[in-house]
Order: sequence, then structure tokens, then C-alpha cells
Amino acid sequence: MQRHRHDEFLRFLNTIEAAVPAGKLIHVILDNYCTHKHPKVRAWLARHPRWIFHFTPTSASWMNAVEGFFSALTRRRLKRGSFSGIVDLQAAINRYIAEHNDRPKPFVWTKPAAAILDAVNGNAAPSE
Repeated sequence: MQRHRHDEFLRFLNTIEAAVPAGKLIHVILDNYCTHKHPKVRAWLARHPRWIFHFTPTSASWMNAVEGFFSALTRRRLKRGSFSGIVDLQAAINRYIAEHNDRPKPFVWTKPAAAILDAVNGNAAPSE
């Protein structure tokens, strides 16, 4: 089984670093998992100024879009699939992502950013 520790995360960051052309900023949206805040990851980030980490709030409503993507992946590619192993499963996921990216559709916010930030900060207006 693959592990998800800071060493693996650093390998992932280095892979992305090598793949993205120099001079481009790289914004990464992360949850608050301790691996993403490990001292070695923070040191790596300090040495790579074009990288900007954005940590999600604990109950971020926009994560519904991410959950929707994984739900579609599960329904359309994985649910009744038969996979001979991890590599086969990863290949199916990668094919789905490639097909999905061939016809991208932007996520459209349905709530103003100020209302979301107010809710996160505990200043939500009472419902009518």
C-alpha cells in the first residue's frame, strides 16, 4: 500500500516542480493534514518561492465541487470496474482524469465570496 507521509508528498512536489515551466507560479490547495505542514515540507516551500500553499478551512463549502468530481469518478469509472491491482486502478483513474480534462467546464460559484467568508468567520446572516 502506498503511504502518504511527508517524504512521498515531497516527491510529489518535486515531480510537479520539474514539470511546470520556470517562471510560473504554482498555487496548491491543501487540507490541513499534518503531512502538508511537516517541518521538511515547510523548509522545501521556503526554498521554492513560486509555490503558494492555500489551506482549506475545516468546513469549506467549495469542497462540494471536489466531492462531486470524486463522486462522478466513482460512478462513471470505478463502481462496477474490475481491476487487477493498484497499477490497473491508477491507470483507470488517470484515463478518467484525461478524458474529463479534454472537455473542461469552469466551476461557477452560486454564492458571493463575501457570504462564504462571513459564514466561515461566524458572521452568517440569519436565514429568512
